[in-house]
Amino acid sequence: MTNIYFDAKHDDRLRCQNLYDGAIYIYSPTSAGKALCEFAAEFCLQKFGCHPPTAQHEICVEQYVEILKTLKPEFIHHPECKRLIPRLLHELGCDNQNTYFDVPRIRTACAGDYLTSGLAYAFKPHRDTWYSTPMCQLNWWLPVFPIEAENGMEFYFDYFDQPIQNSSYEFNYQDWNNMGRVQAHNQGKVDKRVQSEALEDLNLDNATRVVCEPGGLILFSAAQLHGTVANTTDVTRISIDFRTVNRLDLNGGAENVDSESTGTTMMDYLQLSSLEHFDEELVEEMKNKIPEPNYSTQQKLSLESHQ
Repeated sequence: MTNIYFDAKHDDRLRCQNLYDGAIYIYSPTSAGKALCEFAAEFCLQKFGCHPPTAQHEICVEQYVEILKTLKPEFIHHPECKRLIPRLLHELGCDNQNTYFDVPRIRTACAGDYLTSGLAYAFKPHRDTWYSTPMCQLNWWLPVFPIEAENGMEFYFDYFDQPIQNSSYEFNYQDWNNMGRVQAHNQGKVDKRVQSEALEDLNLDNATRVVCEPGGLILFSAAQLHGTVANTTDVTRISIDFRTVNRLDLNGGAENVDSESTGTTMMDYLQLSSLEHFDEELVEEMKNKIPEPNYSTQQKLSLESHQ
């Protein structure tokens, strides 16, 4: 059974443990959350030159991709984001000393099949832990404009502690940084980059869709299986997501049921108050500290090939 907490007043330690155990938290808009989404909305408006959720109906897909090529990296590195995200985390009670966050990403999930690859890749059901994250990573997700159940995100709680055959054994974060992100600019209608994904049929009938207001957010463990809802509305969903880790939990977090990815994302996180990175020695140490999964797709495939 998965617990969903709405505007819970739990302290940071209890919240972290509940999230590692499979809970999700939903928060109403906060002052900093609204400011972050308002900044993102204005930023997108300046880039598109029209209302961002309906821009796909006013410009050709090639022009849309060209806009994303500058919009996304500029937003990621904008100093206003590094000012607002710490404010947001403070508002929601994060540990000022031990919390580290990474840069925020703007995601665009276009309506229909206008653009689903490359810079607007529509993520299939996945765990973020399949992408070299620490098992203690938490994901923070905010809609920039109003969303509906038909263009948001969904969770597959039945799989939280159930291993899934997946291709994470092929994924290395350092390789992805060197090649995958660069290749995103050149993907057409079909994304050909190596992505971690399920290698078995999944029963997604019990998917849970959660809707919150702009400036509000959904908080969940990187171990949660989740995916992008196929957008059947007539507007593009635009959202922000970023991640945190707590230094106290680097050797813990959620159970690793099936991730075999290599490398680490540890160099991406910034300390909440100082904005300093983790020490290089700790980053190198964490490359070898992802706990062995309870289930190994690679071993299973190897055994099957010898039968």
